[in-house]
Amino acid sequence: MRRHVSLPRVVLFGDPQKGPVAETMREFSLFLQDKAQIIASCHLNECRPEVLRKSDFAIVLGGDGSIISAARHLSAARVPVIGVNLGRLGFLAEFSVAEFKHYFEDISAGHARIERRMMLGCRVGPSGGRERFSSKAVNDVFITAGPPFHVIEMEIAVDGERLPSCVGDGLIVCTPTGSTAYNLSAGGPILAGSMEAMVITPLCPHSLSFRPIVIDAASVVEIRCTRINEGTTVSVDGQVATKLALNEVLNVARVRSSFLVVENPMRTRWDTLVTKLGWARKPRYAPQ
Repeated sequence: MRRHVSLPRVVLFGDPQKGPVAETMREFSLFLQDKAQIIASCHLNECRPEVLRKSDFAIVLGGDGSIISAARHLSAARVPVIGVNLGRLGFLAEFSVAEFKHYFEDISAGHARIERRMMLGCRVGPSGGRERFSSKAVNDVFITAGPPFHVIEMEIAVDGERLPSCVGDGLIVCTPTGSTAYNLSAGGPILAGSMEAMVITPLCPHSLSFRPIVIDAASVVEIRCTRINEGTTVSVDGQVATKLALNEVLNVARVRSSFLVVENPMRTRWDTLVTKLGWARKPRYAPQ
């Protein structure tokens, strides 16, 4: 007698308005017919939490922005994400369409490595008062000066201990996953994705000596703006934002839920840094 093998339950995510996503979702539906049970095929906001909790994997079709948006929702349901790159860079979306098809049976059989990435939570509100904004972050939480683009001044505390104030265009608090995003462009360090740490990186500080620092993942960061602009804003992963008022407090700390990402066995994080971001690329020497 042939033994019955249950198929993995998957959710397909994608925005049909973005490039080839709609066509690829149809292609994947055909490819997965005898390989997986598709319990939902939807745009992120249309997928109910109870559906997510029943799934074994979430297949996200798109770019890094789609992965980040999905991860903020999927982390609570503890659903591993398989990112299939249909965008431009694809740093978090680790698989090409061909690689996904090649490795899916290994992934569904439990042979793929699933990496746990820490996430941040942020809260904004008056000191000692009720919070008016909160969100999870996969990459980063940052304050940006905003119009009319004068420098702003921020008081910073880590676990209740005051750091020097920062005068500049803003400040980034990022995860190891986010260390290769805005943080990297601002001159911050690259961290391995599996690390448990946070980075605080100033944006164009009005000081040569205010450098990025790496702090423990269990730390709590509090930032209060004592000089702001009308458009000064707190942004989460560059996708969710709220205006920041004078003397309001931004609180950033690790959350208990994690972002689970299925790794591509064909490449390491360091390979991705080299091939997609040009990390440590040698100079172009003139022929002798």
